[in-house]
Amino acid sequence: MRYTALLIFISVFTTAFSQGIKLEVDRIAKRYNAVGVAYVVVKDGKIIHSDAVGYNDLEVKTPLSAVDNLFRIASISKSFTATAWMQLVDEGKVSLDDDFGSLIGFPVRNPLFPNKVITLRMLLSHTSSISDKNGYFNLDAINPIKNPEWKKGYNAYEPGSQYEYCNLNFNMAGAALEQAVGVRFDNHIKKQILTPLKLKGGYCIDSLDNTAFAKIYEYDSKNQKFEVQPAAYAPRSEEIRNYTLGYTTPVFSPTGGLKISAEDLARYMIMHMNYGESNGVSLISKSSAKIMQTPVNKDAGYGLALRENKTFVKGKTMVGHTGSAYGLYSAMFFEPQERFGVVVITNGCKQVFEDDEPVLLEEVANYLYGNLISPR
Repeated sequence: MRYTALLIFISVFTTAFSQGIKLEVDRIAKRYNAVGVAYVVVKDGKIIHSDAVGYNDLEVKTPLSAVDNLFRIASISKSFTATAWMQLVDEGKVSLDDDFGSLIGFPVRNPLFPNKVITLRMLLSHTSSISDKNGYFNLDAINPIKNPEWKKGYNAYEPGSQYEYCNLNFNMAGAALEQAVGVRFDNHIKKQILTPLKLKGGYCIDSLDNTAFAKIYEYDSKNQKFEVQPAAYAPRSEEIRNYTLGYTTPVFSPTGGLKISAEDLARYMIMHMNYGESNGVSLISKSSAKIMQTPVNKDAGYGLALRENKTFVKGKTMVGHTGSAYGLYSAMFFEPQERFGVVVITNGCKQVFEDDEPVLLEEVANYLYGNLISPR
């Protein structure tokens, strides 16, 4: 009887504590007029807390879920592309220092530095000198065979010498990945990363349950209201029916198109926190995981689709990535030595920024850290 009473007490206490956490996160979210916020906390390499506040659907007031709702996580998707490349590196099929032009099938050279090889490592670290000036949804943007304006797609500095964030880098990396493996990008990521880790989600809208998608809202400051953004989950069905492997790849957006729940994103994060392994599944080698986490450009703190961040949790240097698209803001950061991490996603808010970082996500992360990871 005493044991049963103890279990009941622990259950009641845990529920009350979780509700207290949720109430405070909800207060933070409301200060920023957030539509909804999903959050997951990892400690000692395990998920210890997962919840959400606010709404998935503003009109019918459907609650948001960290488990059941799939979010287009935007640029955090880049790390999945880089992880898939590191698997090929581990298998000895490719080198990070290979000429990227040989991987993509057309010359990739900065016209101001024609003798400087632009490598796979440079694309995955945004040090390629390639820019988004010609757009990034079509590989012709930088293909000298098809685009007479291709030279405008490069910056005026030597490849490898500087950092500039560029979405085209990763749509090109996704297309080259298809050419390397002979499998459509979304199917390859599912087979090599999502399925082994038992994660739901993917890049292809038509392969997912569209009732699970978290609606994304962008705030219209002129009319002072939130507008739902259906384009975030546009299926691109016609383009996929007429798909050309290694060319049409940007329709899946390797640079930002993955749909996944907050909780499953945290499980993926645990794999990187554990240097490539999770629950007995080894996706990449420890050395490859460390390469991804180590800045290529020290000033930017950016490795291979993972970057250092010193503000997400005050006093901690963490590793991960952020994302923003259509009004959604996402963040996934972990501390591999101390083995903790936080995932925070909002599907829309009247955002306030500081140093180009979404303050809402940082405030939630710091609150969770102080109350769940390192209680004061």
